[in-house]
Amino acid sequence: MVQSFRDLRVWQSSMQLVASVYELTRIFPKYEMYGLSSQMQRAAVSIPANIAEGHARRHLSEYLQFLSIARGSLVEVETYLDLVPLLGHAPPERVAPLLDQAASVSRQLIALRDSLSKRMQEEEVSYDLGSA
Repeated sequence: MVQSFRDLRVWQSSMQLVASVYELTRIFPKYEMYGLSSQMQRAAVSIPANIAEGHARRHLSEYLQFLSIARGSLVEVETYLDLVPLLGHAPPERVAPLLDQAASVSRQLIALRDSLSKRMQEEEVSYDLGSA
C-alpha cells in the first residue's frame, strides 16, 4: 500500500535517474558547470520532486498536473542526454543506460497517470450517479 510518495516505484526510479545524471555530469568539461550540467541536473531533480508534490495534493486533477510536469522534465533530460554524445562530452555507450532508465521512468509515469485518470473517471461517474 502506498502511504508516502517514497513508496512509489516511479519516485524511486526517478531518484536513481537523478543520481545517474549527477554521476554523468561529473565527467563534463568545467565550462559546462553552469550550462548543460546544471540544466540536466535541475531537470532530473524536477522529476521526483513533482511526483512527490503531486502525491501530496488533495485532488487527483492536481496530482495529474504534477505528473505531467514531471513527464515534461523527463523529456527535457532525454533531450540533454541525446546532446551529450553530439557535443563529445561522453560516448553513446556511456549515455545509453541513462536513456534506458529514462524510458523506464517514462513507462512508470504513464502507467501511474493512466491509473489515476481511470480512478478520477470512476469517481466522476459515481458522483454523477449519486446526485441523480
